[in-house]
Amino acid sequence: MGCRKLPVPGERIESQIYLIRGTKVMISTHLAELYQVEPRALIQAVKRNLKRFPEDFMFQLTWDEANLLRSQSVILQEQSNPNSRSQFVILNWGRNIKYLPYAFTEQGVAMLSSVLRSDRSISVNIEIMRAFVRIRQILATHADLARKLASLEKKYDAQFKVVFDAIRQLMTPPHPKNKQPIGYIPQQRKALE
Repeated sequence: MGCRKLPVPGERIESQIYLIRGTKVMISTHLAELYQVEPRALIQAVKRNLKRFPEDFMFQLTWDEANLLRSQSVILQEQSNPNSRSQFVILNWGRNIKYLPYAFTEQGVAMLSSVLRSDRSISVNIEIMRAFVRIRQILATHADLARKLASLEKKYDAQFKVVFDAIRQLMTPPHPKNKQPIGYIPQQRKALE
């Protein structure tokens, strides 16, 4: 079996997965770029098949979300390569956004392959699904590490508490409790006590 060239590098896809409204999504303009179709054509295909895209598969961004995403895209692109801008920013550079983009969840992206019936859309969707799986695995690994760290903190906090309690006991001066004095006590002093 020969080496098959991937249509899109996985890192590029992963960098275009955003967390919006608590859900990992991809933006319609980025998806259109990956599928090599016009953003308008992608949305038209989706609108012709709206029954396939319930709210948990796709939603339209608000103006605030779109502006925030646009500014994040500019910052991320400037940090990685100051001479390039993302497709999302290029489409809207120098003017206001005319139409709000859509956000597609993992299930919505999977559904796109049935709406866009090209070989490229199938191969791009496979890579996108793999990217979502990699991100889920990374998040699971981080969650496991966080749980282990919390467990260690509890364990060592308890152990250090014992050590600190022992040190405090050693530092506290003893309280004398009706101890008999050591040595010779004259009779006059004995009578006073």
